[in-house]
Amino acid sequence: MVSLGFLVVGLLVQFVPVSRASGYYGEWTNAHATFYGGSDASGTMGGACGYGNLYSQGYGTNTAALSTALFNNGLSCGACFELRCANDPQWCLPGSIVVTATNFCPPGGWCDPPQHHFDLSQPVFQHIAQYRAGVIPVVYRRVRCRRRGGIRFTINGHSYFNLVLVTNVGGAGDVHSVYIKGSRTRWQPMSRNWGQNWQSNSYLNGQSLSFLVTASDGRSVVSYNVAPSRWSFGQTYSGGQFRY
Repeated sequence: MVSLGFLVVGLLVQFVPVSRASGYYGEWTNAHATFYGGSDASGTMGGACGYGNLYSQGYGTNTAALSTALFNNGLSCGACFELRCANDPQWCLPGSIVVTATNFCPPGGWCDPPQHHFDLSQPVFQHIAQYRAGVIPVVYRRVRCRRRGGIRFTINGHSYFNLVLVTNVGGAGDVHSVYIKGSRTRWQPMSRNWGQNWQSNSYLNGQSLSFLVTASDGRSVVSYNVAPSRWSFGQTYSGGQFRY
């Protein structure tokens, strides 16, 4: 176990990676891709993962809405995928892209179960195929997410209803469990409300807050005292990060 100390918002905050796992890269799998959101990707903002403004959250235009078979009822939010256009020389462009799952592509057409489908932002789609293609065959695989800075915790809600949006998660990217601890409480599990919004019904006002985040690959990071005792709703606090 490694412990690192950082000074954030006037507090000594420790970020402790508590477990590791390896071999999380997947094999190439066949799928299809389309695009949405307009040339500036403005139509991709918001979405079923709860990330809101994808520019300010750091995801930019390298994003995708996933079909039911891939979305996993929202647990895949934040996961990263590498895609390349395949077997369509008329429309394919060379190279590959890495996108983050930020939205859900509802059933209908290409997103019907059990199809594996990516509805990409238009700008990133045009990195691997010509605009006029519309829909393209692709191959994809899971890859690790590379993020700048720490995991971000945005605290919304009100007393006895703490709704924490977890963003900017590196490594596997998709969070599967979150625990919260006040400076006067024990560790408590949070329940996933929707997307990557995690809920606690405990009264935590006036306490510094720590978080234990576990991703889908079983790796965990503890961020101690991320939010100071004078934290307020609507604010975002930065914690530790997964090593790649």
